[in-house]
Amino acid sequence: MQPMKPMKPMKNMKPTEAMAAPADGWWPSELSNPSSAGGQNGVRYAFFPEQRRLVVEQNSKVRQYDSGNHRISGVSQQQQNAEGGAPTFASQDGPVHLATLKEIS
Repeated sequence: MQPMKPMKPMKNMKPTEAMAAPADGWWPSELSNPSSAGGQNGVRYAFFPEQRRLVVEQNSKVRQYDSGNHRISGVSQQQQNAEGGAPTFASQDGPVHLATLKEIS
């Protein structure tokens, strides 16, 4: 029977990096990380509660909206119609229609 060899010291762990926007981060980088994000039927959204911003990508255009007191947690969209199927978002106070939010330039 051979004698047991001592364990080698463990390597130091690398410090964790702060979470960054996903590789395909399509929203403006100054907004950092959204609290919720998702998409449906060709519409993507990302919600940033600290900045009170809702960012929506629809028809390859990215637009920012002032979300006011709404805390956006999801999106739904009616079937395509003459208006293009405007998305409606879920918030703590019920549905929020995109047309009711002020666009930020």
